[in-house]
Amino acid sequence: MKLGIRQRPEGNRAAIARVKAYVRDRFKLGPDDVVMVNELECSLPGCPPLETIIAFWTEDAQRRHYKIFKPVREVVEDDLPPSWMKNALIVLDRMGCDCC
Repeated sequence: MKLGIRQRPEGNRAAIARVKAYVRDRFKLGPDDVVMVNELECSLPGCPPLETIIAFWTEDAQRRHYKIFKPVREVVEDDLPPSWMKNALIVLDRMGCDCC
């Protein structure tokens, strides 16, 4: 089983910065809110070969995260959930997620 963060190709830096900007804009995040974007490689059955994991922490100290089932270079703004889903993305403690 192969699962984990890949070595980032040089061009992914621009894509990651672009996706972070989408997230900040979509969810009205402030400059002090933390946004993390990673591309993961997975070889599990039914799992896409590359997926983009997005997590962010806001001033309310709540962690939110979601996945987009495509490489970070292919992520477009329309792939993000709508802004009204912001609170549905909250990760509760001990939810069983070990991605971030």
